[in-house]
Amino acid sequence: MKRYIRAMMCIVTSLIRFGIIKVFNFKNFNFAYLQLISPLCQVEMQRDSKLSLGKMIRARSGSKIRVRTNGEIFIGNNTSFNHGCMLTCYDKIKIGKDVQFGPNVLIFDHDHDFKTPSGLKNLLYVTAPVEIGDNVWIGANVVILMGTKIGNNCVVGAGSIIKGNFPDNTVIVQKRETTVTEYNFNL
Repeated sequence: MKRYIRAMMCIVTSLIRFGIIKVFNFKNFNFAYLQLISPLCQVEMQRDSKLSLGKMIRARSGSKIRVRTNGEIFIGNNTSFNHGCMLTCYDKIKIGKDVQFGPNVLIFDHDHDFKTPSGLKNLLYVTAPVEIGDNVWIGANVVILMGTKIGNNCVVGAGSIIKGNFPDNTVIVQKRETTVTEYNFNL
């Protein structure tokens, strides 16, 4: 019973919150009415940004969707964000339908432009769009960097840091090696 009450609270608070966001971002914010987004999920939109949410988006507590100035985020139907996921967009992030995110997944379509004469002080960014296809499963603690394109029906292994193009129907795992060294303390 508690589960149903919690789900209804998420739906009601999402409707109220998204209704307020819609008032201030009329043309730039689109959403389906039925969303299961935690009241503890942050949604931020800056001027001239666009956010489009498909039907039945689920986001657990601690998730953040941040669309910065001139950024665009499109999220397809039946997409689920686990605890602590964060999307930060200065250019464009497009997520297909039926995508599942594990906890603490981070998606960035930008990087600081440290090559400018003033360094990081001016907060300039280099950007490239991120695209995630349909029916993708992204494991826990994955970081997806700018310019990444993940095809349909892919699985991304937990803890991976990925950048680049990945074709349809692939498993993406970043291999790591554990090195154990024995020390001799009797020198």
